[in-house]
Amino acid sequence: KYFTTTKKGEIFELKAELNSDKKEKKKEAVKKVIASMTVGKDVSALFPDVVNCMQTDNLELKKLVYLYLMNYAKSQPDMAIMAVNTFVKDCEDPNPLIRALAVRTMGCIRVDKITEYLCEPLRKCLKDEDPYVRKTAAVCVAKLHDINAQLVEDQGFLDTLKDLISDSNPMVVANAVAALSEIAESHPSSNLLDLNPQSINKLLTALNECTEWGQIFILDCLANYMPKDDREAQSICERVTPRLSHANSAVVLSAVKVLMKFMEMLSKDLDYYGTLLKKLAPPLVTLLSAEPELQYVALRNINLIVQKRPEILKHEMKVFFVKYNDPIYVKLEKLDIMIRLASQANIAQVLAELKEYATEVDVDFVRKAVRAIGRCAIKVEQSAERCVSTLLDLIQTKVNYVVQEAIVVIKDIFRKYPNKYESVIATLCENLDSLDEPEARAAMIWIVGEYAERIDNADELLESFLEGFHDESTQVQLQLLTAIVKLFLKKPTETQELVQQVLSLATQDSDNPDLRDRGYIYWRLLSTDPVAAKEVVLAEKPLISEETDLIEPTLLDELICYIGTLASVYHKPPSAFVEGSRGVVHKSLPPRTGSSESAESPDTAVLLGDRLILDLGPPVSGPPMAATSVQMGAVDLLGGGLDSLMGGGSGFAAPSTAVPANLGAPLSSGLGDLFDLTGGVGTLSGSYVAPKTVWLPAMKAKGLEISGTFSRQVGSISMDLVLTNKALQVMSDFAIQFNRNSFGLAPAAPLQVHAPLAPNQSVEISLPLNTVGSVMKMDPLNNLQVAVKNNIDVFYFSTLYPLHILFVEDGKMERQMFLATWKDIPNENEAQFQIKDCSLNADAVSSKLQGSNIFTIAKRNVEGQDMLYQSLKLTNGIWVLAELRIQPSNPSFTLSLKCRAPEVAPYVYQAYETILKN
Repeated sequence: KYFTTTKKGEIFELKAELNSDKKEKKKEAVKKVIASMTVGKDVSALFPDVVNCMQTDNLELKKLVYLYLMNYAKSQPDMAIMAVNTFVKDCEDPNPLIRALAVRTMGCIRVDKITEYLCEPLRKCLKDEDPYVRKTAAVCVAKLHDINAQLVEDQGFLDTLKDLISDSNPMVVANAVAALSEIAESHPSSNLLDLNPQSINKLLTALNECTEWGQIFILDCLANYMPKDDREAQSICERVTPRLSHANSAVVLSAVKVLMKFMEMLSKDLDYYGTLLKKLAPPLVTLLSAEPELQYVALRNINLIVQKRPEILKHEMKVFFVKYNDPIYVKLEKLDIMIRLASQANIAQVLAELKEYATEVDVDFVRKAVRAIGRCAIKVEQSAERCVSTLLDLIQTKVNYVVQEAIVVIKDIFRKYPNKYESVIATLCENLDSLDEPEARAAMIWIVGEYAERIDNADELLESFLEGFHDESTQVQLQLLTAIVKLFLKKPTETQELVQQVLSLATQDSDNPDLRDRGYIYWRLLSTDPVAAKEVVLAEKPLISEETDLIEPTLLDELICYIGTLASVYHKPPSAFVEGSRGVVHKSLPPRTGSSESAESPDTAVLLGDRLILDLGPPVSGPPMAATSVQMGAVDLLGGGLDSLMGGGSGFAAPSTAVPANLGAPLSSGLGDLFDLTGGVGTLSGSYVAPKTVWLPAMKAKGLEISGTFSRQVGSISMDLVLTNKALQVMSDFAIQFNRNSFGLAPAAPLQVHAPLAPNQSVEISLPLNTVGSVMKMDPLNNLQVAVKNNIDVFYFSTLYPLHILFVEDGKMERQMFLATWKDIPNENEAQFQIKDCSLNADAVSSKLQGSNIFTIAKRNVEGQDMLYQSLKLTNGIWVLAELRIQPSNPSFTLSLKCRAPEVAPYVYQAYETILKN
């Protein structure tokens, strides 16, 4: 009897209270249950008892029970089904609050078994006469779509949502837009928000009357709309402008985003354009009077806006002056914007302000302020003098970190304005001993090396750095090596030992590959050709540009479309930091008025944006003119081949004529910048087409397999592709882009895949190509690097194209011309090849080759051998002349090729082989 107690524990007591007949007691018990649940106790055992309390008219009790239900439905799905009947009943309750509560809870119960029971009640609530119920139901559709997308589509809820956009109540419209945007984000290809001028009008009407978050949903939706002309863009802007004076900063930023986007379409001569610029400044300034965290977000967005349209804030410099109590992150951001806005008009103010900052206590901020003075000097030429004297004053303070920053900045000023401020070098040299940071030491060493002829004791100064060579950072070691080589080239007699010492330190004692390589290059240059070394090492340096930290224009345009979101704070596109399966859609600004430049789809433009492509040669626009001298005689008519571009020499990179700055860079001359000179007189030619091969196996491309070949028909080149989906998911949003290549091959149209590609489906596409793309010499010459994008990812592959697709239809040369040209091309440019195992006779060979635009100009029979003289012309105007010897009994032919660009010969030979043997 000692072991029986009356206390059965807390759960038992609650159970009893929940089943009590008194309403008040029941309510208290449910409150206790919720309290226990909130602090993390497991009260799921009471599920049936709590669900029994649902049958009540008391709204407060109902809310509590629904709250419990949302929390435990997932762990007790079988029990949760018991509650379905109550939901269905509550959705028909006369009280709209209860109807809305039932719908809201249904959306939050993420249990598959229950969802289908909820479709009927949801359908009724979407058409409810009370707007509060309708707006709740709209959000419920988005939640349901997240649980079971197929169900929502089958039940026709999406169409009902679209109808709600025309609802009479602004809050219903806003929620419908929010729900559709949310669903559209997870299905980028579906055109759910099918916006047209009528629906835009309805959204703008609702905009004035709904709550602030509703306004944000509508503004974000407007930002994705593309007006059909500048009139429509202007009328939307006029109706969005009043939102700029809203108290909620998120509404203001969303409105700024819409206006920044549509301003692209307005011409700058419009009066309205000027008015809009004036209206945009005050709201942005107002954002800066908020608390620091909001200020920071505002400043990051303003930074983007100032880069895109500096004229908006050009008179508002003062608001960006730093306050003493600003947190460091706000100070640094303001500094950045001050420099972006610096101009001749306000530079005096800015410099006075920056000089003040340089005496602050916060080290990071002071460093940035000193850097800023230098950036101003580089940006506003008229102020350079004042900036330099300000920097010298700062160096006189002898504050270590100020001196170091100042020296780094002065180096850049020297790069921008050579031979102007070198008088300050003496002052800089006095501070040599105090430099301890790698960047400052490297800058100082650069200055000493660059101006060695003006510094009497340059060799001593550099020698002092050499003593601890191995303890220095790589940056300093590299600078020191270059500086001493410069010094040697300027004063060879005094510094022989010094240069040998640094070269052996860099090459023999160092384990850093960069340093060793640079050391060996200098060593070889100096030992083989000191004159060339001088040209390379002491070459004219290009001036540095003013804004080095501007965001790249295509990225900037994309970020402008994300104003007011995380992307605008990180200054990165969402695809860089949003993970997960949702396709991130690349957004871009509408095309500028009157410009036809963005005819290509924005997706492909961004596709290769991340691949840095090096091209140092200046672009040549239009077909280069042939040299005009009369003495060149017949050859002139050849379109100048390569030589007119290269100034004589043979081939692509004639070192004698190359500018020293281009050493070691892929010369983008040559084959290259001659654009498509062929007006291409089309003859129906059956050019040989190789069978398709697999270019991108499915293993490497997440299930996408691409096979293809190249063909040329009637003067147009195409890439014939077969795309096969071997994955389990649907593929869509295809786009293609080529990297630069030797002949400027580029897609002439977007990659058109009309329907999404279902699993195990294939589609054949013929992609037309042109030869007016960017040119860069590839190795091998006919290498083509391709990027293909779909909704899953971007995939890269490379393939070799047969050169005969570039043989043009007007490649037949006159006989006299052929003779003159053959003699004119030097003999060392002739290449001989053997074509084996070919049993065709001369006529068959001739007609087969003509099908691929290799034209026979003359045929002779010499001692029983047939000699065919042939010519062909490439799309970039290069002529290739050929002599083909055919012996009737011998299956091996001899092919001799002559061309001003001998690099192409092996590839022309491959084309001959391919055509004749197939």
